[in-house]
Order: sequence, then C-alpha cells, then structure tokens
Amino acid sequence: MRTDSTRVHTVVDSPYGPLTLVAADGVLCGLYMLGHRHQPPEETFGARDDGGPFPEAVRQLTAYFAGEATDFDLPLRLEGTPFQQRVWDELRRIPYGETISYGELAARIGSPSASRAVGLANGKNPISIIVPCHRVIGANGSLTGYGGGLDRKRQLLAFEGGGEPADAGRLF
Repeated sequence: MRTDSTRVHTVVDSPYGPLTLVAADGVLCGLYMLGHRHQPPEETFGARDDGGPFPEAVRQLTAYFAGEATDFDLPLRLEGTPFQQRVWDELRRIPYGETISYGELAARIGSPSASRAVGLANGKNPISIIVPCHRVIGANGSLTGYGGGLDRKRQLLAFEGGGEPADAGRLF
C-alpha cells in the first residue's frame, strides 16, 4: 500500500463484524474485515476520521446490507499491479448474486491459463465487498479462499442469494 498520500480511516459495524474503511486523498482505497488475511499494517491507515470521505461509502454499504442496493457507485483507488488492476476491474462486472470460477475470471481478462495468478490477485483485493471478490469460486463450485474468511464468504453469498445478513440487527 502506498504511503505517500494523506490517509485516514474509520471503523464501522456491519452484519459481518467491524469493517475498516481507508481513504487516500479522499478516495476509498481499502475495506478490510476483522482478521483480513492481506490487510496492510494498521499504521498505514492514517488518523481515524469518522466523517471526512466516508459518509457516502457508509450510506451505500448500509443500503447493501439492508437489501436495498445491489451495486456500488463510489470512486475507488485500487492500488496494485497492472495485472491485479485488470482482475479487480473484472470483479466489479460480476452481477450481484452470481458467481464465476477463477478460470472463467482468467478467461474474461484475456489470460485463460492464469487462474492461479487470478486467484492470488483476487485474494489481495484491497476493497472487499464493494469490489466483490467473494463472488469467485472454485471450478467445481467449492468455496475457496477469501481474505475475510470462508465463513464470511459463505454468508455473503447466501445473503446475495436472498438470505438475511449474518446479524440483521447490527446494521451500522
């Protein structure tokens, strides 16, 4: 994660536990769940700012978890390699409630033999939920890999399939 910009963060509650939102120069660049596998060191998040650039992201996340929104319209600053950027851009094209395999994702970005590399890039997605890496599954339909943990991946997919959030009483 780059550190040559002004960064701030906030922590909000969600049905899936606390979410840490990070912004660089006023643009969302991170959304991490508790225990997130590839979360950068907290000291790179900047000062806590519960207002600043976050109200619209919180509003859209609240609508998503309430079942009132199926996509996000936020400016994002996805920091990664050109290959990771291609993977993350394609993730945003997977419709709400649908899943694709790592191999299909690799084919969609024009690298059909790169499903392992796609899996690694998917796992390093810095803006989970909003960039829906949870919608990518194994070729046989198995739930494999998720930075926020397989239980959360299972819960998010069930929620998008018409279920209730993990704890509907804990919306922001």
